[in-house]
Amino acid sequence: MRILLLILLSAIALFKLAFISPALAAETSNGAKIFEANCASCHIGGGNILISQKTLKKEALSKYLENYDSDSIQAIIHQVQNGKNAMPAFKGKLSPEEILEVAAYVFQNAEHGW
Repeated sequence: MRILLLILLSAIALFKLAFISPALAAETSNGAKIFEANCASCHIGGGNILISQKTLKKEALSKYLENYDSDSIQAIIHQVQNGKNAMPAFKGKLSPEEILEVAAYVFQNAEHGW
């Protein structure tokens, strides 16, 4: 069941990223709100107040997130869902749609240099 959910979320993410539209802009806006409410206290401006080298910049995500270079959105989703070390898991706090929205927001900002 977990694998099926991951495949489904990956397919949705790929579909949404492949067809950039005004709806994606609204999603990013919602992703920004979710980020501000849940992530910005540690990752303000794409940084990291706890471990300075583990930022949300593209280079750091590529270095520290498993499979980021081959499936960026899924790698971010995995990190948000499960957390790691000092980062808490958000699987029980955010819905799958909210996790996808914040992952898309992080990805877009990482691609554009925060």
